[in-house]
Amino acid sequence: MSRKLVAVVAAMGLLVAGCGQKSGSGADAMTKLEIMAPADPGGGWDQTARAMQAAMSGADLVRSIQVTNVGGAGGTVGLRKLANERSEQYLMVTGLVMVGAVETNGVDTRMEDTTPIARLTAEDEVVVVPADSPHKTIDDLLNAVNEKGKGVSITGGSAGGTDHVLAAMLLQAKEIDPLKLNYVPYSGGGESLAALLGKKVDAGISGVGEYREQIKAGKLRALGTSGPKEHADLGAPTLKGVGKGVELINWRGVVAPGSITPAAKDRLIKLVTDMHDSPQWQEELKKKGWTDTFLTGHEFSTFLTKEIGRIKPALEEMGLAK
Repeated sequence: MSRKLVAVVAAMGLLVAGCGQKSGSGADAMTKLEIMAPADPGGGWDQTARAMQAAMSGADLVRSIQVTNVGGAGGTVGLRKLANERSEQYLMVTGLVMVGAVETNGVDTRMEDTTPIARLTAEDEVVVVPADSPHKTIDDLLNAVNEKGKGVSITGGSAGGTDHVLAAMLLQAKEIDPLKLNYVPYSGGGESLAALLGKKVDAGISGVGEYREQIKAGKLRALGTSGPKEHADLGAPTLKGVGKGVELINWRGVVAPGSITPAAKDRLIKLVTDMHDSPQWQEELKKKGWTDTFLTGHEFSTFLTKEIGRIKPALEEMGLAK
């Protein structure tokens, strides 16, 4: 056999082998990726980043994935770090919390300065109290706030975030003076949970996924959830019956540095899409109880613009925006 024929046969063999290789695996996998959770460990953003890490690794989409935590100011400390990031293999978890925190903290770096990649999930909020709390219902808690004012403390995520907004909405729905709200912010769900279990605060607000296990274990009592439907395993009503009705859903997604090229954006969108379609990610959604609200590219950008336009005036009306 001539050398030329040997070369052709070898090339055909490589082509056939390549066709049999699944997308995202082996040589096709991204070499490395860093995912920033702009909050301390234990909260929803941290959980999302680590769920992404587990799904991408399990699906063989990225060879090396590092998760970092950059907590502070509702994620805006992480947002400022993202603005200086030059890597094109970098994602930051974000969500409704950060949209509000940008307005309440009056920071120069904004969501509009990022490259939107994908919306991933949505999660209802839940209002809880320690299991032995005297507050048996959401009305009990709100009546106590109305009577004792700042003598009743409610913890949650960073100031101006989804948890804070929900607390303000509850007072507003019952026509309680917003100045009576004693909101104790923490940058991570783990810290707010510790404050609740340690009886340092009277109540807490967070994503259902962050408090679910403690509720099911009987250490916390759920008073109400913020979505349109009840969660059968939590044994609590929705908050739609409070005053004129309260409903709020927390979404989470990922963005990239604003400086990346269109080609890099396309690669990241494909990577996250492949992750979303993998059995590993679907299992993570089921395990965490998250609602799949996947949206990418231009559609996610449009959604983000609308969210900014919706949240800013709402925060100003509540006196939370600077």
